[in-house]
Amino acid sequence: MDRPRLASIEVVINVASGSVGPGAPEEMARLLLEHGVKAQIHACQPAELMEQLRASVDAAPDLLITLAGDGTVRAAAELCGRDGPVIAPLPGGTMNMLPHAVYGVRPWPEALKLALETGSVRDLGGGCIDGSRFLCAAILGSPARLAKVRESARQGQFRVAFDHLRSAVQKAFTGRLRYQLDGRPREKAEAVILICPIASKVMDAQEPQLEAAALNPTGVVEILRLGVNAVIRDWRVDPAVDSQFCKRVRVWSARRIPALLDGETVVLKANTLIRYDPRICRVLMPPGEA
Repeated sequence: MDRPRLASIEVVINVASGSVGPGAPEEMARLLLEHGVKAQIHACQPAELMEQLRASVDAAPDLLITLAGDGTVRAAAELCGRDGPVIAPLPGGTMNMLPHAVYGVRPWPEALKLALETGSVRDLGGGCIDGSRFLCAAILGSPARLAKVRESARQGQFRVAFDHLRSAVQKAFTGRLRYQLDGRPREKAEAVILICPIASKVMDAQEPQLEAAALNPTGVVEILRLGVNAVIRDWRVDPAVDSQFCKRVRVWSARRIPALLDGETVVLKANTLIRYDPRICRVLMPPGEA
């Protein structure tokens, strides 16, 4: 087991994020001391996060702990890269895609304890797209807007979820995609979902490829059904979803492509290449996820 050296630790906390409260910095310091380690702890407002992340990475610690949302985790991974500090991404946001994939669905103090007591350093693979990275999943195409449906439903905001679903239906079929997996014949889809090994339910966490799912609803009824499955079930059970595996994906559209990278909304070029990178960053990961 590759246990990390923890002589220096930087902690970046978004005190305005998700499940993070004003007492989190003090609780973090206490928990770290209980495990015999000290850290530089930075409690940040959202506008301060990127500057502090850069400063913390530049300090070259043995471990960078983030307690924030998915966007902050993705930014930390991009800044650290494959040779920078090891990352421990704790759940401090709303969806917590990577923290839950790495540590399971548990409160951040339990995830921290698990990481410090059992974690080893592992390379984490993911997708590279237009100079950005994603570690869990990317959704390309108009149904990317369905992510807002699921997030609102998880928060119990069902009227808001319905409004997001109605908007997604109105904007569906306005920009179908053409895509090509690993040089295979080109195909068409309403959207393409790319899932990294750490987040896939059908791949081992160390498999060197992406799960690629093409969404092909044929009308409003299927969009509505897909929206319901996105809210209450695993979207893979929907018959409008076709899954395959690949290392490179080329996606074309007549216009720029709306997308979600680990829950963060972006707009991609109309001709986009996505490739799998087996070493996006290094993560302090418990043995069950190896």
